[in-house]
Amino acid sequence: MGEIIARFKKMDWVLIISAILLAVIGLVSLYSSSYGKGDFSSFEKQVVFLIIGLLLMVMMSFLDWRIFRESPYLVLALYCICLVGLIGLFSFAPEIRGTRSWYRIGGVSIDPVELVKIVLLILLAKYFSMRHVEMYRIRHIILSGLYVFIPSVLVFRQPNLGSVLILIALWVGILIISGIKLRHFLILALCFVLIFVLGWNFFLKDYQKERIMSFLNPIDPLGMSWNQNQAKIAIGSGGFFGQGFLKGSQTQYGFLPENQNDFIFSSIAEEFGLLGVFILLLLFSLLIWRIMNISFEAENNFVRLFSSGLTIILISQIFINIGMNIGILPIIGISLPLVSYGGSGLLAFFIGLGILQNIKIQS
Repeated sequence: MGEIIARFKKMDWVLIISAILLAVIGLVSLYSSSYGKGDFSSFEKQVVFLIIGLLLMVMMSFLDWRIFRESPYLVLALYCICLVGLIGLFSFAPEIRGTRSWYRIGGVSIDPVELVKIVLLILLAKYFSMRHVEMYRIRHIILSGLYVFIPSVLVFRQPNLGSVLILIALWVGILIISGIKLRHFLILALCFVLIFVLGWNFFLKDYQKERIMSFLNPIDPLGMSWNQNQAKIAIGSGGFFGQGFLKGSQTQYGFLPENQNDFIFSSIAEEFGLLGVFILLLLFSLLIWRIMNISFEAENNFVRLFSSGLTIILISQIFINIGMNIGILPIIGISLPLVSYGGSGLLAFFIGLGILQNIKIQS
């Protein structure tokens, strides 16, 4: 019993409390949007997911993180399981608004790409922690890119462009932290430009092109630009203190689309104003600071790369989601970490935080 208490004392409670408060802010906003719809099923599910997420975080904090660094077969097995989960979507997932991204089990949707992010992070951290002195060899860039390419293609075929960008951002970020050479980075950048040109001409769906074009040239206020316009109206109407809990007109009357997921930031800004946004960003900053603090104190490359990679995922999703809401980025379907509705994303992040807690305890 004394050992358990000692382990809990060594946990990073600033990190834990920041994550919990972010999830609670998400629940408050989710309750508000549920109130407007008269349906609280999503709110109730998210409460259950939060409880399960906290339990998973505690469980992972007791699992020695070294098992991921020292067991290549375990990491490879987890990677293969993720690929099977992505492949299975094409046969067993229902088609929802033109995509096959979630398994439906009863009344619960499971998005395997959220777990893919964490497993791919573990794999890349392990791969580069063993080869950081050999980053001058381009074969390591190619092989690690293959690990990212396979799930990225499967996710793109759902189609889910937003998650593909997060996976690529994770890979590129870890490459940079690992010490990629400048000429290799420039070659990589050129490859991405060529891939974008090919993707635009042969692979992007029409609605994905329309989203990008409506962002670059928003001349259709009742068409593809509608969602983003409503999000900006909601943010602008919030003022400094907001319209008040359960009083946001865009949220309560259904003008703000996807106010539980993609546009939950706008819903928070409308009802709680600039003050609410400041608190939200402050909590995210605290969370990122504590994760990076673990990276700075790391005594080995695996810990440094894992914590840095989790930070990359977190910052990428925050930047893209808020960018979509305020109109500086096109809408590509990225949720706000820990805040948006979605059990899979919530559980995946708490698993990642649990691994970090174990690293903190073992240090």
